[in-house]
Amino acid sequence: MSLIINGVAVAPPADPRTSLLDHLRETLHLTGTKKGCNQGACGACTVLADGERILSCLALAVQYDGRSITTIEGVGQGDALHPLQQAFIEHDGFQCGYCTPGQICSALGMIAEAKRGVPSNVSADLTAAVTLNREEVQERMSGNLCRCGAHNGIIDAIRHSVEAAA
Repeated sequence: MSLIINGVAVAPPADPRTSLLDHLRETLHLTGTKKGCNQGACGACTVLADGERILSCLALAVQYDGRSITTIEGVGQGDALHPLQQAFIEHDGFQCGYCTPGQICSALGMIAEAKRGVPSNVSADLTAAVTLNREEVQERMSGNLCRCGAHNGIIDAIRHSVEAAA
C-alpha cells in the first residue's frame, strides 16, 4: 500500500484513522495544505486526488491507496510557478495567504470539471459547454472561504488564468 503524493510514492500512515490532511502535514511535512475548520466547511485543506478536488480533512489517507494526490507543493514545476499561482500574484488573489493553497487546488479542479462539461447550480443550460464567467466561478468556488476578503482578486485571477489558457 502506498500513496502517490506529488508524484512520489509514500507509505500510508501507521494509524488507518489518520486523515489525509494530518498525514500530509504531520507525517510528510507538506504544510502548504492548511487546516482551517477541520470539518469540511472552509476549503483550506483542498487538494487534488487524480485531478479532482477533495477536502483532505474529511478523507482518510488509506482511502487513497495508489491514487495520485497533488498538494500546492506539487502544482508548480520546480521553482517555476503554475500560471494560476502567477495570476493570484498579479490579481491580488490573497492577503494573509492562509486560504491560497486550497483556493488554487480547488480552482484547478474546478477548471477541469468545467472542461469536462460538469454543470453547476447556476448553469443555465445543463447540456451546453461550460463558460467560466464570473457567476460560474463564484458558484463553483463557494466552498472555499477567504476571511481576508480577497474574493474579487481570487475570481479575477482564476478567470485570467482560464482566459490565458484558452
